[in-house]
Amino acid sequence: MKIYTKTGDNGTTSLISGKRVPKYHLRIEAYGSIDELMAFNGLLYDQMTNETYRSFLLEVQDMLMTAASMLAADCDDCGFKLPKIVESDIQAIEKQIDQMELDLPPLAHFILPGGHVTVSQCHVARTVCRRCERLALRVHHEEAPCGLVVKYLNRLSDYYFVLSRKLAKDLKIDEITWKPRS
Repeated sequence: MKIYTKTGDNGTTSLISGKRVPKYHLRIEAYGSIDELMAFNGLLYDQMTNETYRSFLLEVQDMLMTAASMLAADCDDCGFKLPKIVESDIQAIEKQIDQMELDLPPLAHFILPGGHVTVSQCHVARTVCRRCERLALRVHHEEAPCGLVVKYLNRLSDYYFVLSRKLAKDLKIDEITWKPRS
């Protein structure tokens, strides 16, 4: 099988049902942004030395692929079983966040990206994840229900934020706080 099919040369692509839509279609924007997030998540995975973080980021890759497939599924019965995000996937993120927060001081100021390349990459992943969440929310309201995808992405962006803080602490990097000028 060749990597190029030439079927998208006219600016369209297929959803899971086979329906052709413009490459700027909302669903394509949504799962394309998740693809971008997967690339940033993979970059974080590659930089991790802590096996707990690595293992969880690999699990996140799987869940992001699941979220993308759910957003691409424009059929109730696509002829095959698609994976789904379930509440326990969201609870797994919450468990990771809760565990990391045990070792962190309470927030007193807004935290700005910076201080270490990996900390900053967590913030990049967080902001891309927020965009994915906004796009998934539009799919949810305009196309088809995908509430657990939205909820998963919401929680995942929180995870990236807390991971940035935990990595800063682990690396003995001072967090850059925002203190507005008076």
